Amino acid sequence: MSTTPSLSLWTIISESKQVIKAHSRHFLALSVLFLLPLSFSVTVYPNLQQLLLNSTQNHQSLSFHTHFTSTLKNNNQPLLLALAYAIFVSVFIICAVGSITYSVFHGFYGSPVKLLSALRSIFTSFLPLLATTIASQIIMTGLVFVFAIFFLLVVKFVNYVGFTQFDYSSPYFKGFALLVFVALFFVLVNLQVNWNLASVVVVVESSWGFKPLKRSASLIKGYKLVTLSFYLYCSFFTGIFIWSRTALTMYLVNSDSLKDWAIVLHIMIPSTLLTLLLLHYMAVNTVLYMYCKAIHGELATEIAGEFAKEYVSLPFDDGKVPHLVTVSYAT
Repeated sequence: MSTTPSLSLWTIISESKQVIKAHSRHFLALSVLFLLPLSFSVTVYPNLQQLLLNSTQNHQSLSFHTHFTSTLKNNNQPLLLALAYAIFVSVFIICAVGSITYSVFHGFYGSPVKLLSALRSIFTSFLPLLATTIASQIIMTGLVFVFAIFFLLVVKFVNYVGFTQFDYSSPYFKGFALLVFVALFFVLVNLQVNWNLASVVVVVESSWGFKPLKRSASLIKGYKLVTLSFYLYCSFFTGIFIWSRTALTMYLVNSDSLKDWAIVLHIMIPSTLLTLLLLHYMAVNTVLYMYCKAIHGELATEIAGEFAKEYVSLPFDDGKVPHLVTVSYAT
């Protein structure tokens, strides 16, 4: 009788680091092309948005006509900036996911990783990644609406029947709202865990839409705890990024003498941290996909041949000495 092979998060993280180290210049180039502009925009955008909002609030004019025209123009500026920012982030994150996932996938096998091939992969994966993202957002938005409608129906029903009166200041209302919110939160987190490998499935298996979501859930089956640990691991470092940016912002706001080097630090440190975090996340996610696929026996014939019943070997080349990462099956 066979048992489920164990899989640790630390093993996956270590392998992803080795893949990046083996092709450091390649991943540095991709990071500079896609991740650094993305991280820079995430860091700078809140400041630009705040400047536009402040200029709108402080705007004054001499006549009603010029005031009305200028107000419309100024009010549209934050909206246009937000739209441009959303498009920019979407394009760069999809390009980064497509190229980096492709590179890690081939680098994991020890295959040559070329920048031109990685950039070409963007053209084939861009629309499928976009379609899959839209599909996931449709499901998540639908769930939010279902929970919201359920919440409103229960409140209306309780008020109508007369068990108690739900109003905004009622502790019953607040308690029930908190309960629904917590339930929705856990459902959404569960979906995120199940769909964690969807982007890798899109790039590697050339599928799109709802299919990669289902495929990701099947690969993760039995290893949700590892995926959840990875999700919490990334959330922790994302929290550090947010904290560091907030701390630097507060320092600049409270600083009496604002210097150029402080502004540069305020932009560069969070941007660098976010770039490293995103690269690390995409690499680990791709390696996790490889391990889940191997553990489910899908790589046995390709990699292990006649030894497939005993173990599955995942070849890896760290740039110097070939290694074999083995996932053992107890019998």
